[in-house]
Amino acid sequence: MGSWSGFSTPSDRAVGTVCSVNRTDRLYAIVEELRGRAPDWTSATALADRFEVSTRTIERDLSALQQAGVPIYATPGRRGGYALDTAHTLPPLNLTSGEVTAIATALSTFGATPFNVSGRSALRKILAVLRDVDAEGARALSERIYLSDAKQPAQPRPPVAVEQAILEGRVLTLDYVDANGTATDRTVEPLVVIGDPPLWYLWGWCRLREAPRAFKIDRIRGAVMHEEFVPDRGSVIDAYFPVARERSILDDV
Repeated sequence: MGSWSGFSTPSDRAVGTVCSVNRTDRLYAIVEELRGRAPDWTSATALADRFEVSTRTIERDLSALQQAGVPIYATPGRRGGYALDTAHTLPPLNLTSGEVTAIATALSTFGATPFNVSGRSALRKILAVLRDVDAEGARALSERIYLSDAKQPAQPRPPVAVEQAILEGRVLTLDYVDANGTATDRTVEPLVVIGDPPLWYLWGWCRLREAPRAFKIDRIRGAVMHEEFVPDRGSVIDAYFPVARERSILDDV
């Protein structure tokens, strides 16, 4: 109860808690070594020589980092090797244990947000580039954070396809149950995410009703994302959310 799932996934354990301190330091150093050589490729043999371990050990380390979400890519062949995509990774972070814990607490509080998967992926990446002492400090602090669920029932997490469709701007078909318990299939163009924590809604153009509708995310039992992209419905959003269009959730950051 005193910890949160962001610190207890298999990927996190691969990078941190099951490993010795020496391996944790090495994982961090491998990322920085690849970052310094990017965009060039580096062989597993070269990395093994650099860190004075076996090639097999390096390959296990690289696999653990990839599972943790670090964008390390491999190419076969004599001139192949491993490379870090620096455009999609973070440099070393000087976050305090309190800042990391605040991020994880927010993710745990809003478990039904449609961006839950992306949020936890971001947290794993942050942990992967934190110094070991900072990550351990955050873990220690998390043990003193307790979230009571006595007043609010646990909110089910939305299907992954919902998050993916929002991120990619694609049309969705929802297996949806309305307030009366009636199940319907709705083909929806997702346009807006509405948050009224702990409740979240997907607002979009419903092709069944030929009008905008709000779908409560915890009533979505399943979802399928289509190849079709959502057409431009900026005028619809402007008509219903004129103020929201002028302000971003990042404006308060």
